[in-house]
Amino acid sequence: MKNVVNRLMGESMPAGQARYPCSPMDISMRWLNLYLSPSDLTPEEADHILTEAGMPIEEYKPTVLSNGEKEMVLDVEVTSNRGDCLGHIGIAREIAAARYTDNRRSLMMPELAKMDCGPAIGDELKLTNSVPEVCPLFTARLLRGIKVGPSPEWLVQAIESLGQRSINNVVDITNFITLELGNPCHVFDYDKLAGHELQVRYAKDGEEVNTLYAGKHKLKSTDLVVADANGPQSLAGIIGGNDSQVDENTTTVVFEMATWDKVTIRNTGRRLNIRTDAAFRFERGIDPRTIDYAAQRAVQLLCEVAGATLAEGVLSQGSPLPEEVIIELRPSRCDVVLGVHSEPAEIAELLNALSIRTEIKGDVLHCAIPPHRSHDLLREIDLIEEVVRARSLGVIPASKTISVQIREPQQSERGVRAIGACLSGLGFYETITYSFTSPDKGKMFLRDGQENVAVDDDRRKAEPTLRPSVLLGLIYSRKANQDARAAMPGGVRLFEIASSFAQKAGTRDSIERRQLAMLADVPFAGKSAKHDDIQHAVSVMRGSIESMLALTFGGDVPITLTPAPPAHGGYDQAHAIISVEVGGQAVELGSVGLLSDKAKKIEGLTGMYVAAELWIDEVVAPFPPISRASLLPAYPGIDRDLSLIVEEATPWSSIETLAKAQSLAKCVSYEMVSVYRGKQVGEGKKSVTMRLHFRDDERTLTHEEVDPQMDQLAGIAKSTLGAEIRT
Repeated sequence: MKNVVNRLMGESMPAGQARYPCSPMDISMRWLNLYLSPSDLTPEEADHILTEAGMPIEEYKPTVLSNGEKEMVLDVEVTSNRGDCLGHIGIAREIAAARYTDNRRSLMMPELAKMDCGPAIGDELKLTNSVPEVCPLFTARLLRGIKVGPSPEWLVQAIESLGQRSINNVVDITNFITLELGNPCHVFDYDKLAGHELQVRYAKDGEEVNTLYAGKHKLKSTDLVVADANGPQSLAGIIGGNDSQVDENTTTVVFEMATWDKVTIRNTGRRLNIRTDAAFRFERGIDPRTIDYAAQRAVQLLCEVAGATLAEGVLSQGSPLPEEVIIELRPSRCDVVLGVHSEPAEIAELLNALSIRTEIKGDVLHCAIPPHRSHDLLREIDLIEEVVRARSLGVIPASKTISVQIREPQQSERGVRAIGACLSGLGFYETITYSFTSPDKGKMFLRDGQENVAVDDDRRKAEPTLRPSVLLGLIYSRKANQDARAAMPGGVRLFEIASSFAQKAGTRDSIERRQLAMLADVPFAGKSAKHDDIQHAVSVMRGSIESMLALTFGGDVPITLTPAPPAHGGYDQAHAIISVEVGGQAVELGSVGLLSDKAKKIEGLTGMYVAAELWIDEVVAPFPPISRASLLPAYPGIDRDLSLIVEEATPWSSIETLAKAQSLAKCVSYEMVSVYRGKQVGEGKKSVTMRLHFRDDERTLTHEEVDPQMDQLAGIAKSTLGAEIRT
C-alpha cells in the first residue's frame, strides 16, 4: 500500500503547486438530504431556495461514482462572510430555515452517541499553546489501536461525489468532517512526534517545514506552525507535514481540531502560494465554540470506521471561550429598511429557524447569536438581512422610480473645499498622487514607534509599501516640475489632501490619518539661499497656514508655532509644531519645517523647500467657525511699535506669550511686524518689531494712558528675555 496522508486533497501534486480539489463549496444532493426531513430535496428546489436566500447556484455538475451510481453536485456561490455555509450542514440549515416554500423541511443534526473510552491521555501527550492571541483554541485527542484501511462504501461515495479520491478510512473521515461541518481537522502519527508533544507557536526565521504535497518551505517569524520537539510538523491552518503523516503502519493517532487568526493564515498562505480547503475556511473565521461538537463527531466516526479506542480526556489550550452575544432588533426598524411589514412573531420564527434564539421583549427582539454566525452577525442591520433572506428577497417591493433626497454637503466636506479654495487663491496647486512608495523612502518619514505597512502584491514589487506621509507624493510631483523646468513667480507651491498609513511597531495595529501636506519653494537669487530668503519662505508658509486656519477656527484664534525636534527624517532641524488654542487648551494640528537634504535626495530635488503636514480632520472639525463679527470702532485707537533685540534662538511665540501675560489695559491685539538681522544688532541676535493696538470703545485714548503700558512691557521684556530696546 502506498503511504497515505492526511490532507484535504485527493490527488498528489508536484511540490509548490497547491490548488483546491473542488470548488470551495460543492454540495452533493445525496449528502445534503441526510440532514433534512423530509429528505427528498431536488436540485431544482435547492436552486430556488438558495437563490432566494442570496446564494445562487453557479453550476450543475452531474457525477458518476466509482460504483456506477449517478450523483448531482451543485456549485453554490457562498459569499466571503458566510463561512458557516462552507459545509453541507450549513447549507441544510439555510434550506430548513426557508419559509417561502410549500415543502418545508427540518434540520436533522447528527447525534453524538456516548462513547466507551480507554485509559486517559495522562502524560502520553503534551500540548503547549504559546500563542492564544492567534490560536484561540487548540484541542488534541488520542486514539489508540487504529486500523488504517479502505473506507466503507458510504464514506467512499461521499468523498467521490465531490471529485476527491478516497485515500483510506482515517484520511477520508477528516475530509468528511471538513465538508460536513466546515471544521477542518488533522491527524498526526503519534509515534512520529518527537517527544510525544505538540507545540503551537510562531516559526523561527529560516525554519523549514516539509509539507504533504507542496514541498519544503522556509518560514518567517510571522508564520504559525504546529511543532514537535524537533521542529514544525504542520503549517497551522493550511497544510499538514510530511514527516508526521499517517500511513499503513500507524496504530496511534493524535486528532487535532483548532481555530486560527484569519489574517495570519491568509498572509502565510498567500506568501507561500499554498491554497487548501482548510485555509479557505479558516480565512473566513471559525468560532472556537463550534470545535467541541465537530471534534466529538469526528472521533466517533474514526472509532466506528477504523476500530480505534478514544483515550479519555482532551488536551485543550487557548483563550477563554467567547461569551454569547445578544443583539436587539427593532421590528419598526426592520419595516423601514425593508419597506415591507413583518410581524414580530414572524420575525422571531424566521430567526429561530436560522438557529438565532430570539425572544420578544416589549418593542424589541432579543437575538442570541449562535457560535457559527459570530463572525457574520454583528449589528441590528445584519439581523434584518437574515429576516429578508428567510422571507425571500422577492418580498422587497421594487419601484419603477427612485426617490432621491438632495442634502447639503457635510460640514467637514465644506471645510475641505474651503481650504482647497483658500490655498489655490494663495498660489498653491493641488496634486493627486499614488499611495504607494518604496520601503526605504517610507522609512524616512516614519514617526517614532511606527513602521511601514507592506502590501503583499507582486504587481508592485518596486513600491510595496503604503506611504506614511503625503509629502512623498508632493516631492515626486515637484521633481517632475523640476525636470520640466516649471517656474512660477514666488516659486512652485503644491498641496494635497489624502491619507497616510503606518502601523505600530511590532504589531498589526494600523494607523491611518488624513493629511493636508504642503510644499513650497524657497525662492532665492544666486547660488544658495540666504537667511532672509529662508525666513521669507517660512513666513509665507506660516501666513498661508494662518489664512487657512482662519477659515475653520476663526480669525482671532491664537495660532502658535513651537520649535521642536523633527517629527521624522523628512524635516530639517528647522521644524516646529503647529497648534491652536481652543477653550484654553492647545490643540496640535501638525508640523512645519524645512525639507531635509535626505528627503530631497530620494527624488533628486535641488533647491530648498518649506514643508508642512496638518491633520485635516482636526483642522476642519470646528468648521464653520463661530461668527465673531463686531461693530467698527467709533473712536480712534493708538498703535505703538516695540522693537526688541533678543538672542537669535528666541522664538516669536515667547514674545507673544510675554505680551499676552501682561494683560495690558486697553490693548486689543498685537502682531509681529518684521525681523531684522545685521551689524547694528550684533552677531547672534535679531531685532523683532511687534505692533500693539490700543483702543477704548467709549472714548478716545490719550498718549498718557498708553505710554505706561509700553514702558511696563519693555521693562518686563528686558528682565525676562534679556532684551534690549531698539530705538
